[in-house]
Amino acid sequence: MADTDCRSSESPEQGPAIAGRVGDSGLARRRGPGKRLSGFTKAAEEGEMTPEQFLFLVAIDEFKRSNGKAYPAWSDVLEVIRLLGYRKVRSSELNLPRAEDWTEPGDTPAGVRPEGWDRRAA
Repeated sequence: MADTDCRSSESPEQGPAIAGRVGDSGLARRRGPGKRLSGFTKAAEEGEMTPEQFLFLVAIDEFKRSNGKAYPAWSDVLEVIRLLGYRKVRSSELNLPRAEDWTEPGDTPAGVRPEGWDRRAA
């Protein structure tokens, strides 16, 4: 029986082999010669989180505990982010041709809770 390598073909110059790849989205964090981690990422990897990173971690952990979910869905993560107060107030710094960019006023309500949520029984 011949050995078969099922890993994706990837080279530092080309990146991962992805069908229909349009261009660099700006999200790749592959490291190589001359590529360094940002201070934001390096601090987190070394266990020294910023207050922003720690608040997000605690909020996600509390969501998981409160809802009995070990692995929140992406919509759950976005809900937590919006409830923390984050809003899309600037144009994206990413190249995402499959999605339309948009912005909203900074004081826009989170919009993730059903109507009457504030009147629910505690």
